[in-house]
Amino acid sequence: QVQLVESGGGLVQPGGSLRLSCAASGSIFSTYDMGWYRQAPGNERDLVAAFTSAGSTNYADSVKGRFTISRDNAKNTVYLQMNSLKPEDTAVYFCNAQDRIIRTLTYWGQGTQVTVSS
Repeated sequence: QVQLVESGGGLVQPGGSLRLSCAASGSIFSTYDMGWYRQAPGNERDLVAAFTSAGSTNYADSVKGRFTISRDNAKNTVYLQMNSLKPEDTAVYFCNAQDRIIRTLTYWGQGTQVTVSS
């Protein structure tokens, strides 16, 4: 059982920055692909950024150049640095871990609210 705990959300003005953290229970980065998703009210949960099994990164077009996903293997933590935030970035952000072999085996954190508003 993988547990993921997000933190770092909050209220920020347009143009501001936030860094989200996702602490995983144990050393899972070698067997799970890690990513961040977000869900706004009335919308589906969409991919924001993720590491691939090849070690590269994927970003949604809407966040390219503004968001950066990174990880600290020693701390079993994945980060999402969000810069130049826009009101349309407002959503609940979820951390995700997907097994590289059994792709249907996936875990989610509880989510952290990000609100971009003046």
